Parts: sequence; C-alpha cells; structure tokens
Amino acid sequence: MNPDSTVHTIGFTKKTAAEFFELLRKSGTRRVVDVRLNNVSQLAGFSKRGDLAYFLKEIVGIEYLHVPLLAPTQDILDAYKKHKGVWGLYEHAFLDLMKKREIEKRIDPATIKGGCLLCSEDQPHHCHRRLVAEYLRSHWGEFEIRHLI
Repeated sequence: MNPDSTVHTIGFTKKTAAEFFELLRKSGTRRVVDVRLNNVSQLAGFSKRGDLAYFLKEIVGIEYLHVPLLAPTQDILDAYKKHKGVWGLYEHAFLDLMKKREIEKRIDPATIKGGCLLCSEDQPHHCHRRLVAEYLRSHWGEFEIRHLI
C-alpha cells in the first residue's frame, strides 16, 4: 500500500526504547505526530518532547511534530484518568471536541498521512489516537490505519 495512504499509531507505554524505535523504523513512517496534551512529564522517559525529537531524528531519521490541536483538553483527560471515568463518556466528549475544533479543516492531510500518531497508551482501543485517526478518515476519505503494538 502507498505510504501516503497509511496512518500509523503508536503508544510508548510498556515498550522499551528499542521496541518503540524498531516498530517505527519497520513501519516506514516519515514523521511522528505527537497528539499528547502533556508530553514533558518525567514519567514519559525516552518519549519526553525534546528527547523524543532528538532520538527520532538521530536513531531512525523521522521528523517529530507536536500537534496539541489533536489532544483532549485537561478537563476531558482528568475526568477519564484522574476520576476513573467511563471510556464511552470520554470518547463522546473527545469526538465532540474534534468536531467543534473542526480538525479536519485545520490539519493538512499531508501532515497525518504517512505519519504516526503518538500517545502514551500501549493499546489503541482506549486511546484518543485511534479516535483521531478514525475521525479524520471519516472526513478525508479512506486511508489505512495501522496500530503499531
């Protein structure tokens, strides 16, 4: 499949740096699009914004972009994470936020297609990176979504 018609997603949690960077290398992605709201926490380890940009360039020759427009608000995130909210409510709130933000009009498809959406969750089924990819596909037309796990 044409790399420009694929959007990858990846989470760094429960992966070693070696596993993480090898998954990206093997995927053929050209850029990592960081969709995290908070990307400088000490808990992020090798995936802190500044370190990650350096590692991606030096280790695998991949560009790094942070796109907070594709992240949830702190209120939405806290309701789910800190207050142990229900996934369905989080999903609804985040989908509504993307619609209100009109992300499909504000993000260039060339930024996302051929790229890899990054968040922290190790699996995509309860992560907003999957919601972003599916939302954009519903507005831009078909492209393959591949989750790197």
